[in-house]
Amino acid sequence: MSTTAPAGSLRPARTTTVTLENPPGGDPVEITTTDTDRTRPFLLLHGGGGVATVSAFADLLAERTHSRVLVPTHPGFDGTPRPEHLNSVIDLARSYVALLDRLALADVTVIGNSFGGWLAAEIALLDSPRVSGAVLVNAIGLEVEGHPLTDIATLTPAERAARSFHDPSRAPRPPAQSGAGSAAGPSPDIAALAAYTGPSMADPTLAGRLKTLDLPVHVVWGASDGIVDVAHGHAFADAIPLSHLTVLPAAGHLPQLETPEELLGALLDLGRD
Repeated sequence: MSTTAPAGSLRPARTTTVTLENPPGGDPVEITTTDTDRTRPFLLLHGGGGVATVSAFADLLAERTHSRVLVPTHPGFDGTPRPEHLNSVIDLARSYVALLDRLALADVTVIGNSFGGWLAAEIALLDSPRVSGAVLVNAIGLEVEGHPLTDIATLTPAERAARSFHDPSRAPRPPAQSGAGSAAGPSPDIAALAAYTGPSMADPTLAGRLKTLDLPVHVVWGASDGIVDVAHGHAFADAIPLSHLTVLPAAGHLPQLETPEELLGALLDLGRD
């Protein structure tokens, strides 16, 4: 189901009925409660650019919603070790579900950008009772005919900024590099990304598997994404039964860096009419 919806909350208020088996007085009592608490925990997953691409947005999300926001560094990124057996997106997704179990978290919303969006989808597909919804922000992972994923390993920093941002002047300045160029090969983070995704950075089985997903999913896309264009956003929304698609008109591949307020508004309906 693909519907371009106004920005709004991922999940409406929920009404649940709880039966108290042994209340004072002895007889079971049913209590129906409407829950409008928006301070659920978030698992925020970075893409190929590393944890620095989401850390500021994590602070913004936590501050505005008073929520618990977990921001892991995927093993192999930013100089962290990656066990050799951890070599697929699904394996990494299982590791994060195990992390949620270890932390005894519930009602977790998983948010991921780019590779993190694909990872968020795989976590949702594992059907953990600890996960209540997902947000896919400019996610990779799907094969969309006529809309190939840009090979970021072949781009210079300037080319990457031009394809990643609606306004390239908003791109963070890359660190100075001596002798950098195509001969230097992919950066360590690109190498870590390829270790999980393979050279195609997509899974031909993903679209079919997403059709079985029974969680609310908000697909958010920067309209000016030159890495993975908005056709992929429509493809994700078409594949996922309980989905909404929100397109941000003045953002590219990294809305959390370029237009964080607009992304936050899209996720939580803050500051919107």
